[in-house]
Amino acid sequence: MVLDAILILGGVGLAFGILIALANANLTVWEDPRIGVVTSILPGANCGACGLPGCRSFAEAAVAGTIQVSQCSVATEASRDQIAGYLGVDAGVAVKRVARLLCAGGTDVAIQRAEYRGVATCGAAAAVAGGGKGCTWGCLGLADCERSCDFGAIHMNAHGIPVVDPVACTACGDCVEACPKTLFTILPVDQPLLVQCKNLMVGDDILSQCEVACTACGKCVQDAEPGLISIASGVAVVNQELAALADARAVARCPTNAIVWLSGAQFTRAPVSEAA
Repeated sequence: MVLDAILILGGVGLAFGILIALANANLTVWEDPRIGVVTSILPGANCGACGLPGCRSFAEAAVAGTIQVSQCSVATEASRDQIAGYLGVDAGVAVKRVARLLCAGGTDVAIQRAEYRGVATCGAAAAVAGGGKGCTWGCLGLADCERSCDFGAIHMNAHGIPVVDPVACTACGDCVEACPKTLFTILPVDQPLLVQCKNLMVGDDILSQCEVACTACGKCVQDAEPGLISIASGVAVVNQELAALADARAVARCPTNAIVWLSGAQFTRAPVSEAA
């Protein structure tokens, strides 16, 4: 009886083994070995800045030729060149993109209408009547964006406003998701015209809450190329499709400096004399 059981179990095991071997031979999906090589060269950040879920997805697309190697903004130039050389393709040229903050209302220019006491995060503060800031739409300054950045590209300044380092920024978008006020956006680095305000209060009344708020006066619309800037819901809006037409004249007459011309790689505010 014991021998019969052993023979039966052995036969069943052998049969299943044969079936598994046949299934493996017939159902195995071939994978280009270059995908693994490219994945190993990539930084492994899986940040999604390229628009794909992670580095392996990027490697698959690069091998398939559906994305340029230069689209990986986290990899070093040497790594991109190595991948391009391995695949025998041109690395391509991609315009660097960076995160930009649509608020300049730090503690030096914006008032607090209440003192928030609780969990020290923007998300928690925003859940309590929108936070304690006078401007309902302004940055709360509790650094959710700074903590979300895995690349150390954001730091809070002395006035509680996050500052983005354009060199370290990879445009991964984590700060965009982290901000409960939706104050971050991702833009090409070569588009220096920026409205640093998102308030929806039309007119000068908003200035009692923040000195650098947009009042929708329309001077920037008048001074810019036609169609470049418009007023929507009480704030100036830049048409990014026409951003190539922008120049510093658009900011010259802004009475509050809500719209700025960010000059050079360090994103410094251009002096009014330079913009004139």
